[in-house]
Amino acid sequence: MPRIAPKALRQIGCEIFQAAGYSLADAELVAEHLVDSNLYGHDSHGAIRFYEYIELIDEGLFNPGGKPQVVQEKPCAAVVDGGGALGQVGATFATKLAISKAREHGTATVTLRNTSHVGRVGAYPLMAAREGLLGLMFVNGGRLGFQITPYGGLDGKLTTNPIAFAAPRRSDEPILVDMATSMVAEGKIRVAVNQGKPLPDGCIIDHEGRPSTDPQDYLGEPRGAILPLGGSAAYKGYCLGFLVELLAGALSGQGCAAGERRLKSNGVTLTVYDISFFTDLETFYDEVEGLIRHVLSSRVDPKIGQILLPGQPEWRAAEHRREHGIELDDTTWSRICAAGKGLGIDTSWWENGNL
Repeated sequence: MPRIAPKALRQIGCEIFQAAGYSLADAELVAEHLVDSNLYGHDSHGAIRFYEYIELIDEGLFNPGGKPQVVQEKPCAAVVDGGGALGQVGATFATKLAISKAREHGTATVTLRNTSHVGRVGAYPLMAAREGLLGLMFVNGGRLGFQITPYGGLDGKLTTNPIAFAAPRRSDEPILVDMATSMVAEGKIRVAVNQGKPLPDGCIIDHEGRPSTDPQDYLGEPRGAILPLGGSAAYKGYCLGFLVELLAGALSGQGCAAGERRLKSNGVTLTVYDISFFTDLETFYDEVEGLIRHVLSSRVDPKIGQILLPGQPEWRAAEHRREHGIELDDTTWSRICAAGKGLGIDTSWWENGNL
């Protein structure tokens, strides 16, 4: 398995997306987002998407020439149409708009539609937290709806419907929550296939409703399904998924789960809060650190061995991978190289081992 420096992987992604028709600025933005996903340990939303996005561009589902634009606006709210460009372009545009409005008015909510796949959802609230603001984001799959069972059901009817939140700290990495409302993100199943590994127990069922750890029991035909978040409390995960359908899908105008099998676009709702409008900023930081001290004062379960704050797994993964490189399985790497060659790129520098 190749181990690739983040800078080199970003360059590879940029070359791929430029060759597919994206401007340099858009190609750099998308490549950086995807490689950061690998850095933070979210391989399901990382470089595996290089070739997946190219396939969708070739099918005409994503538009390299698309540009996001505001189609409706008020002081604390806006509706953005992503123009069909890669979702990172539209979601970054929408996030910057929400940040600007929140700074002026205290809070802002921006919805986003016609934006294809926005990638790692946590990236956008994190942009707000890096600016000293709070960010909260809901994302559905539009009319896509065949992956996640409703509680009590055996057939996939919803999507993974992630929720992300980020809050700044005074002098440390932000608090970051980035989670699917299902037991596993679908992209992680494709990563498991490429790696030739089973899934953890309790994530999927086969078509007959039997528990399975074989990714093909979900991906093959007849399709299995992913279970909603929560295990024995899966009704709660199902309710969260339903909430995201309405907040992200219905509110954005992209639509709710309806059984479609191909993702045309995420539906997105993002809210940004200017902390200083609601409370003294230093008081807020004091409360955050007090909460952290209180939580970390718990006795540690020896079966787990440590207490992690929300976001700490991402920061630790990024520190390790920046130093040691990003490891890609052979299947993912070979498909990235094949995508590059298919676009007419000279991939010799990718494959010479000096990455």
